Amino acid sequence: MAFLSFPLSMIFIILTLHYGSSSDPIYLRKTHEWKKLILTHHWPVTVCKMDQVQCDNLPDYWTLHGLWPDKSQMCNKSWPFDYSEIKDIMTEMNKWWPDVLHPNRTQLWKHEWQKHGTCAASLEALNSQHKYFSKAIDMYKMTDLNSALQKSGIVPSTKYYQMKDITNALVDIYGVVPKIQCLLPQQGEDAQTLGQIEFCFTKEFQIRNCTDKSDALHFYEYQTNKELQVCDQELNTLYPPIKCLEDSP
Repeated sequence: MAFLSFPLSMIFIILTLHYGSSSDPIYLRKTHEWKKLILTHHWPVTVCKMDQVQCDNLPDYWTLHGLWPDKSQMCNKSWPFDYSEIKDIMTEMNKWWPDVLHPNRTQLWKHEWQKHGTCAASLEALNSQHKYFSKAIDMYKMTDLNSALQKSGIVPSTKYYQMKDITNALVDIYGVVPKIQCLLPQQGEDAQTLGQIEFCFTKEFQIRNCTDKSDALHFYEYQTNKELQVCDQELNTLYPPIKCLEDSP
């Protein structure tokens, strides 16, 4: 009965001190733990094909999709995207991180910050919107996927590739196993379409394998489109040029 007479305000204070509050950074770190960062590139032609959108003036290079902490999403809904924080890097954002489905708009950046950036912010190096977007662009440039594929003779073409050739080329260049995703063959097609390539990094920004057995439970967790799947190593693979999209009905 003595407990019942204890002031409710004191009980609330004790519980808050013990467990933390939803706005407490310590609380966020405990409930939104993650182990690696996923730097995600997507192929603009395939993005438009998946969404069945007529895209104009597409980049002829792989563009940034996002920088994602694994195992964690939407960590701070009270931290909205603020366009003004990245105005000084807007030229690079528009070039390397464009929203190919909604040109000249910020929908993609807003989504990436709210869903992934607020979780990445638990790292000091990513704890602001400017740091998050700037670091992602730096990592994108450092990875230099476009040049790596070209140097390996893997370029957009109407001819099919074998997945083992794409995979081996990337492993040879980077020394790690990336995650490669494709759009499965659609009606009347006999090949999967290359769509997304992910590189994984430690919290210290060192590149690492994406396919460790310890990550198996989360291997499919961050697919952004249900039609994208880890590429089938046995299927022919199309790496479509922009003309391929322009010629489609």
